[in-house]
Amino acid sequence: MLCMCSIQLQPAVQRLVSFLPFLLVCICFSHTLYAVLIYWLGISISLETLQTIDTILSLHQDSVPVRFGIIMYSSRLINVIEENDGSKSNEDTSTLIMRLFLYIKETYSTQLAFQFLSDIHRLRNGGDDYSEEPVEVHHVEEAFVDSLLSGAKSHPQDVLLKLQKENLYKQEAEENSRFVHKLGLYKLQCCLLMNGLVHEPNEDATMNAMNDELPRIQEQVYYGHIQSHTDVLEKFLSESSYKRYNPSITGKSTEKKRFVSLFASYHQEDSVLHDISYLHSHGTGDDAKPVTHLLAVDLSSVTGTKLLHEAIRYLMDGSNTARVGLLLYARSDSVSTILLMKDIIDRTISSFSGKEKVLDFLYGLCKYYEGQHMAASSAAGDTLSSIKDKVYSLAAETGLPVDDYKAWLASFSADTILKGIDKLSDFLFGQLGLEFGSNAVITNGRIFVVDDGDSFLNDDLGLLESMEYELRTKYIHEIIEEVEWAGVDPDYLTSKFYNDITMLVSSSMSIRERPSERAHFEILNAEYSAIKLNSMNSSVHIDAVIDPLSPAGQKLSPLLRILSRQIQPSMRIVLNPISSLADLPLKNYYRFVLPSMDDFSSTDFSVHGPTAFFSNMPLSKTLTMNIDVPEPWLVEPVVAIHDLDNILLENLGDVRTLQAVYELEALLLTGHCMEKDREPPRGLQFILGTKQRPHLVDTLVMSNLGYWQMKVSPGVWYLQLAPGRSADLYELPSKLIAIDSLRGKLLHIEVQKKKGKEHEDLLNADDDNHVQEKTDNKGWNTNLLKWASSFISGDASLKKKAEKNTVSISSDLKDARQGETINIFSVASGHLYERFLKIMILSVLKKTQRPVKFWFIKNYLSPQFKDVIPHMALEYGFEYELITYKWPTWLHKQKEKQRIIWAYKILFLDVIFPLSLRKVIFVDADQIVRTDMGELYDMDLKGRPLAYTPFCDNNKEMDGYRFWKQGFWKDHLRGRPYHISALYVVDLAKFRQTAAGDNLRVVYETLSKDPNSLSNLDQDLPNYAQHTVPIFSLPQEWLWCESWCGNATKARAKTIDLCNNPMTKEPKLQGAKRIVPEWVDFDAEARHVTARILGEHVEEIAEATPPSSESDAPKPDHEDSSQDAKDEL
Repeated sequence: MLCMCSIQLQPAVQRLVSFLPFLLVCICFSHTLYAVLIYWLGISISLETLQTIDTILSLHQDSVPVRFGIIMYSSRLINVIEENDGSKSNEDTSTLIMRLFLYIKETYSTQLAFQFLSDIHRLRNGGDDYSEEPVEVHHVEEAFVDSLLSGAKSHPQDVLLKLQKENLYKQEAEENSRFVHKLGLYKLQCCLLMNGLVHEPNEDATMNAMNDELPRIQEQVYYGHIQSHTDVLEKFLSESSYKRYNPSITGKSTEKKRFVSLFASYHQEDSVLHDISYLHSHGTGDDAKPVTHLLAVDLSSVTGTKLLHEAIRYLMDGSNTARVGLLLYARSDSVSTILLMKDIIDRTISSFSGKEKVLDFLYGLCKYYEGQHMAASSAAGDTLSSIKDKVYSLAAETGLPVDDYKAWLASFSADTILKGIDKLSDFLFGQLGLEFGSNAVITNGRIFVVDDGDSFLNDDLGLLESMEYELRTKYIHEIIEEVEWAGVDPDYLTSKFYNDITMLVSSSMSIRERPSERAHFEILNAEYSAIKLNSMNSSVHIDAVIDPLSPAGQKLSPLLRILSRQIQPSMRIVLNPISSLADLPLKNYYRFVLPSMDDFSSTDFSVHGPTAFFSNMPLSKTLTMNIDVPEPWLVEPVVAIHDLDNILLENLGDVRTLQAVYELEALLLTGHCMEKDREPPRGLQFILGTKQRPHLVDTLVMSNLGYWQMKVSPGVWYLQLAPGRSADLYELPSKLIAIDSLRGKLLHIEVQKKKGKEHEDLLNADDDNHVQEKTDNKGWNTNLLKWASSFISGDASLKKKAEKNTVSISSDLKDARQGETINIFSVASGHLYERFLKIMILSVLKKTQRPVKFWFIKNYLSPQFKDVIPHMALEYGFEYELITYKWPTWLHKQKEKQRIIWAYKILFLDVIFPLSLRKVIFVDADQIVRTDMGELYDMDLKGRPLAYTPFCDNNKEMDGYRFWKQGFWKDHLRGRPYHISALYVVDLAKFRQTAAGDNLRVVYETLSKDPNSLSNLDQDLPNYAQHTVPIFSLPQEWLWCESWCGNATKARAKTIDLCNNPMTKEPKLQGAKRIVPEWVDFDAEARHVTARILGEHVEEIAEATPPSSESDAPKPDHEDSSQDAKDEL
């Protein structure tokens, strides 16, 4: 296995060609993993590389089933190869190290040879791991003596003198460098190769490479592709490997690929492309060549001459699928020798490109010109004479007509050559966009510019040919060969004609943006499992492979139906179900909503809007209705009479039809923020607004990928750092952002610290410079989306009526409430839990005289609740705000709605609230408060970001259900209490300062992919993570529930939660009336208020809440979650 710096090519072609056993020391235990360390014997070796050598030795000693090897090379010899084609090489320290290493390995042991390397660098460093001192001969000799002193039969000095005198292993050492040069690995200096994949040469990369490679091997073994007799390395490298490493060609360099279409240039009158005569490898002139290399060469530059030389070598080595066209130019003030060289090469190719030894002639001429005349400063007569003599000599040697060359040279005119260069310059620098003086390779429209000092060798041309052929031109050429050229003279249908067409088409297609993943379905055998819809006149064909019972298949089916109806394509649907099912996965019904002409009325100017219609739904099953929208959309229901979380069609009466209207409320502005040369600046605060009101929305940056998001509407906005610590430490000019489409916006922002602030910490626990809430900014949603308030608040007439009473009622009630505002956060979904939520609100307000503000997650509230809550706020004198946060795409998402709601209770606490909010209390919707919540709000949490109440343990009947006192949880908690999540306090300032949200999301991402973990997500996650996100345990009386607490402590309870009882499974409504005496009065009051606001009778409200929905509501504590999953629309 070969490893180097994390280079990933195309998914199926990431491996280097199999390596030769040059200085390859192997320790063989197995034939599944092959690791080779390639490193540079130069001035210094990095500490990481030395640690990698130690890691290899350690793994070997532990009998890890990996075949390890090492290839060393000389940096000096690489330079000799680059400059002089490797014809000369002198002894240097690097070569001496390799020779001595081989001697120790052959004579003693591999382990001792590795130890010899470590000793060299130990002696060089003198105990300093970061020393940059060069390796000198005496370091090598001393290390050699130290390594052999204890076990040598003769004195190591005598052995050393003998080795130096006889030059043992010198040839093997030089072959190493030649081999590494051929692979192109020398550009990385040091690298690690694992089964042909390139990685960085450090310990972490070694272990990660092993962990990544083993699953691939296991998969191959599982499917029978690897058996006991299979050579694993040979299999991988033969299937998907390249013969050379060059990231600029393979597409993994930092530079973007550059393409140009040659089609327009070819069809111009008197085009340069018509004048090109192409060179071919010997004996292949009449063969089809799908790949065309056009070389733009400046003959007056060293880089250009070297590129020309390498192109001739490339063809001499042999190529069956590529041809080369030379576009030679020079500056107008070039000396005559340069112009003469261009004339000789152009005439030779145009007249003798089919001759057997024309490549030998050109190669010899290039070598002579490169070696003798690049430094010529003037066109002296004897210089021209020597070139002519060389041309005549080479022509005679290669069988080319010398008389023709004499005639050409006699008529040579520099002015004529310069006129041709002017025409060529217009093509290169005008149409292709190259810079004057540059050298480039244009392969079927793909441009590689060879900068001065860089090398583009014949092996690079070979790599470019193989990549372009396999990935782009192979299929184009096959199609072109099958075309029937009706009306074209057969004499024109030559190989050159097909080659030109392939070049032009592939260059034109290369400039089109296309998806990275493509599939070819021709190989599918669909005789018995395909549905074919043929449309003879369609130019579009669709192949779809679907598992009909998978979620993806259910989403795709209605989309295919719409495509079939709208564009009438030729379609083949291949059914691909899994072979066995544990249960029926079909739990959702999908309809695809697409705007069409049917949305517009045929009789007037009204617009109906796109709709989704579900027919023949089961009447007796409980359904929920959701909408699956593009990621940048925030959509909510605005009209829905019935409970969309608990739809039971048989209860709808004679109508048997349920209607709901959804609205696009807002779009998302998201982004990733990075600090230059550092980790993401977690906790950095942004504000968004207009010039007049710069702070309408705010958010902070997560450490998770530097992610942030804000709600926006279409328009022009200004993004800037929030005042306070963020603006004090960092620099970021105000950014103008235009939201001009329904796709939202994704931004990548880079910030840097101000000068002198580089070492200050943004999350400084001693600094509380948080943004203060402005008097004109009551909430981060309120100001931004006033334009949508009529939709959010429900019926417009109710809204106007409420606005008239806002000043008089709210001011009187607020005057009666004094002190710091208590902020309470809750979430509810479904009419039943919204009924509980109103009761909780009343119980809080009845017990405190302080101002109260409620925060509700907007995502799951019904339109009725959003209609009622403004009027309740006016009547009872409290504030409220509806908040939301879109689930980030990079975070593992839950599939069940109940678990998504649980996640919203804990995962986004640092970003879902405005930055001005300092503390909040979460109270479950089904909770009754019996005390002043100001006492809890003011409680000192001892510097902890979270405060929860531990589970009661005095109800002995429930001992068998206390899972936290046994097994995994007992071992994990290590004496810490397990807390209940129905009531908790969040110190948001401390929560953000300690990056608790980032830590919780990291733990969640790790655990959530296991379906058996986090069974009660909002409760298990903080309890599991309390070792890193500490929890302050509240006194037991702050939360009492009958399921876990004994009746003896009920009288002291400050809150009562209607926990589900895993033993009795008593419905919540029934339990509420029995457990909490005041619940009935609160319920009656809330129902009367709701009825008065909506203009309904109380009985109608009671009937609107079906008892059957109770089991489907969110459960606040850990219990047996086995329940029948609801079908989802």
